[in-house]
Amino acid sequence: MKKLRFKLYKPVAVIALAAGILGLNACTKNFEEYNTDNTGLTEDALRPDFNYIGGFFPQIQSSIYFNFNNTNSDFQLQQNLMGDVYSGYLMPPNNFRGNINNMTYSLVDDWNASAFNLAYNNVMAPIAEVKRRGAPAKAPEFWAIALILRVEAMHRVTDIYGPIPYSSYGSGGTTSAYDKQEDVYTRFFKELDTAVTSLNTYVAANPGVSLFSKFDMLYGGDYKQWIKFANSLRLRLAIRISNVNAAKAKEEGEKALDPAKGGLLEVTRDNANVSGFGLKNPLFTIVTSWTDNAMNASMESILVGYKDPRLPKYFDHATAYPGTYKGIRIGSQVTAKPDYNGYSVPANAETKTFRANTPIQLMTSAEVFFLRAEAALRGWNNAGGTPGELYEKGMRASFAQWDAAPADVNAYVTDDISKPIDYVDPRNAANNSPALSKITIKWNDAGDFNEKLERIITQKWIAMYPEGQEAWSEFRRTGYPRLFPVVNNLSNGTINTDIQIRRIPFPNTEYTSNKAEVQKAILLLGPNPKDEGGVRLWWDIPH
Repeated sequence: MKKLRFKLYKPVAVIALAAGILGLNACTKNFEEYNTDNTGLTEDALRPDFNYIGGFFPQIQSSIYFNFNNTNSDFQLQQNLMGDVYSGYLMPPNNFRGNINNMTYSLVDDWNASAFNLAYNNVMAPIAEVKRRGAPAKAPEFWAIALILRVEAMHRVTDIYGPIPYSSYGSGGTTSAYDKQEDVYTRFFKELDTAVTSLNTYVAANPGVSLFSKFDMLYGGDYKQWIKFANSLRLRLAIRISNVNAAKAKEEGEKALDPAKGGLLEVTRDNANVSGFGLKNPLFTIVTSWTDNAMNASMESILVGYKDPRLPKYFDHATAYPGTYKGIRIGSQVTAKPDYNGYSVPANAETKTFRANTPIQLMTSAEVFFLRAEAALRGWNNAGGTPGELYEKGMRASFAQWDAAPADVNAYVTDDISKPIDYVDPRNAANNSPALSKITIKWNDAGDFNEKLERIITQKWIAMYPEGQEAWSEFRRTGYPRLFPVVNNLSNGTINTDIQIRRIPFPNTEYTSNKAEVQKAILLLGPNPKDEGGVRLWWDIPH
């Protein structure tokens, strides 16, 4: 059993506490055994300024898009060699394991267990401790934020694996029961109900008061902003299930869109970005020191094809091919470094977008406008405009986020000519591919549902960069944008090349420490269930 260690922060000095809650690998094992503080600092000593509860939040917030303690390598495994690649955003110029790796669908368990383990150790465990210390009754506004963060973190996890341990977490015992994904989503919506109601009640009763401000890495203690984030997160999850449960999706989506609930992310300052407490953006190190990230060929095809003004903010020019932006296609037989190092990388030298102190992006107002555009397309109430109007607002919000010139925005949103371009790899013609889409940028109100949806999702995909996990989920849900499939598929038939990867198998550690429950979890994956990367999740309906 691995004993968890996590940190509790004071507002100025950092105090490391050995606060062992539950060793992860089986998520809820021996919960009660590991809930004591071994530093001699009692809860009473930390109680006056709410450190005994609030001190856990910096770890929670910096562990969603993980770089707690600035390890970088954890983030690389949790997100960068999984969602960032499968989303079509990035592709490493590194032949890890001789190209027998995630990029060629030869899935590496040691890599893919990270998203599971990190979430339980660094988000679920400290939130369980916050609950144990009485936050729901003693500090309901803190508990409301804990619930929002738990939903934000764990929807990413269930959208990677499918069924996960959730409802039984922290209940003790020697096994960890899994919930089917539909039930996990139901709990997400209920937890967001609790959070929004609690924060609205607190704000009404305590205007201008925020004890959470000294622990807040997103909004500086502004509870109204947390309400907007919670509502926006609800809308994201409602859209996510729209193909599999249209009625529930509409119910939850309209609840999020209801102006009486506190609003949504609408302007750049509303964006959910994590920073502070010494947190560093892991992309900076992975790109500049490790040279392990480069542009994905799908990004080249779409952004270069669209002559997108955000392109210089997203990527540097290819040093091997001056004046061009050049990506690497997923599944390429990448040769040993530094052969592919001259391709485009996330912008750090020319426009210095990704620096060590660049905030880590969780959600933006641009994404929310595109969610609203799809809500309007589906006929939901209170979307706040027509699909075309909200689609254009999404593009304008993204351009504002990246400080694009107004003239560039106006030209872009009215462009009905530019399309994605063919991909040509100057190092290896075997990787070449014609463009997969002919969709243009300008809204076409006469188009059918699928044409409109492709425009919305393609532009949302561009706007969500660099948050690859969410982009991968939306690609699986909709099939958009049209991403280049892997060149070399080494999955031994478990993943269809054209359909592409749909999920990540459960970690091997779960088979060794929680075998009976993980075998039950496999049965929750649907008809002909198999713990394989080609199996669709509950909300992932064929399209």
